[in-house]
Amino acid sequence: MAEKDCTEVGLAEKSNPTAGEKVRERQIGSCGDDRMEFNKLIPELTVKDIKRTREFYLNILQFKIEYERVEDKFMFLSFEDSQFMFEELRDDGWNVAEMAYPFGRGVNFSIEVNDIDKVYQQLIRSQYPLFREMMLNKYESNGELIEQKEFLVQDPDGYLLRFTHE
Repeated sequence: MAEKDCTEVGLAEKSNPTAGEKVRERQIGSCGDDRMEFNKLIPELTVKDIKRTREFYLNILQFKIEYERVEDKFMFLSFEDSQFMFEELRDDGWNVAEMAYPFGRGVNFSIEVNDIDKVYQQLIRSQYPLFREMMLNKYESNGELIEQKEFLVQDPDGYLLRFTHE
């Protein structure tokens, strides 16, 4: 009897029993130890063009797809310990006001990464405009001085992403 490969991960189509339609979801090996853990807080961001958002996060920033529902123009992405959901703007969405660029006014998402230089260089190579260049900042927290590298970039919809590394 062949040993089962517990690490196999892929995207598979399956039926959505409530909507009677097919959805693409992350398929995880059935051994039980490769289950994705959901963060306690996961921002779900409305975007103008899901394909453009997908291109930016996957091809430039190197996020990965955890699952997506193509027909709903929805995707769940992760990068290291950060998770985001994205859904294309639609009339029946959870919009509390008129959406206008930049969508993320007043919010910045701080994303701590293991290799900030790699992420920064990916943006530079892609000639993607930065909101703030890489810098070394010092912050006081509970009487302790914290030093971290950071830079900021706006995604295609104007959401401000602050990449950091201590």
